[in-house]
Amino acid sequence: MSVIYLLISISIVVAICFFAAFVRAVKSGQYEDDYTPSVRMLFDDELKKTSENSNTNQNQ
Repeated sequence: MSVIYLLISISIVVAICFFAAFVRAVKSGQYEDDYTPSVRMLFDDELKKTSENSNTNQNQ
């Protein structure tokens, strides 16, 4: 029975640590911009094409 109390207390401590890390990430502004990453993947091919073009221009 004492093992259950130990496991419950450890899981509560781990949960509090994860919650504190989440709150810290939210306060630091990590989740502020949720629109740009979804749009960035749409233009990923264009960025690769321009970087390839600039690499071939530099090689010539």
